[in-house]
Amino acid sequence: MIYRSTVDLPLHTGKCPPWLFEKMVRLSRAIILVILQEFGKQELLKRLADPLWFQALGCLLGFDWHSSGLTTTVGGAIKKAFCSEAKDWGVFICGGKGARALSTPSEIEEYGEKAGLGEEIKNLITLSRLVARIDNNALQDGFDLYFHLFIFTKEGEWVVIQQGMDERTLYARRYHWYGPTVKNFFEDPHQGIASPIRKAEVLNLTAKESQRVRESILNLLKEPLSKILREIRTVGSFLFKREHSLSYQDISPELLPKVLEKTYQSYPKDFKDLLLTPGLGAKGLRALTLTAELIYEVKASRKDPVHYAYAHGGKDGYPYRINTQVYENTIRELEFILRQSSLPTAEKDNKLKNLLRLFR
Repeated sequence: MIYRSTVDLPLHTGKCPPWLFEKMVRLSRAIILVILQEFGKQELLKRLADPLWFQALGCLLGFDWHSSGLTTTVGGAIKKAFCSEAKDWGVFICGGKGARALSTPSEIEEYGEKAGLGEEIKNLITLSRLVARIDNNALQDGFDLYFHLFIFTKEGEWVVIQQGMDERTLYARRYHWYGPTVKNFFEDPHQGIASPIRKAEVLNLTAKESQRVRESILNLLKEPLSKILREIRTVGSFLFKREHSLSYQDISPELLPKVLEKTYQSYPKDFKDLLLTPGLGAKGLRALTLTAELIYEVKASRKDPVHYAYAHGGKDGYPYRINTQVYENTIRELEFILRQSSLPTAEKDNKLKNLLRLFR
């Protein structure tokens, strides 16, 4: 089953203790190596793209199960676990939190050159930027991105894990993408988990229901600015419907010339190109959406794309304090199994089954 949604997590203050982070790195490395040896790279990417599995991994590593820090800390741990052996494994992790997210393109280029990907490097960098702009601009749910993890293989398959923060509620929302299943970036492309929080109104230009709006925005950009402003002033009162939560400022005549100036310089051939237009942010895209709705009598989706376990304890003491001895034993058992790569498959399977009993 493929889940298409997101997960909301409360903000927790504090930092991961260094001793715990180092254990998280070691254990995540061992888990990843087992998956790579037993199932291969594609299966590893599938699991990282599954928010349920990613959440369970965070619990297994001992981090706060419902904290926004789970995403950033687990992401940092697996990136460090990959760092020294990425080329040998053929799997590369780029980006991270804040400034590290901004370094994603240069990291993709560096790893791509090591993997000999050639022209594919540019495509991967574009994918990274496009997915970030989709979740920050095309899907306007009140969460501003601050975490971007781009994972790819030397075969060109990719996964993106992103997280945004709602400063008003202090909740974070995580977004998962799995490249091989994305056939259309604008027809519900996410892979995700159920969430207890659903926003009352979300401007969702990634929904299939928003197709006519996306087409209308592109048509709008071909119209003379004077005609657009004239029609907005004529039907401006239409903006003040009671159920419409977006403000008049989002479509003011003063804003539109600045927005359209960016697109007139180089007309986008499709909606993907429009999103990648330099300087076109969430507010500008919202203005174009409202204008297209008014002039062409179309309607964008306002539905939030949300659909309705511990082994070692948790950093914050829930459901119990981390048992460092059990944690260390788990790492040693996994590392021992990995060292015994020459063991017959049946004997290795028995050792893994014995290890799983520790988690029941």
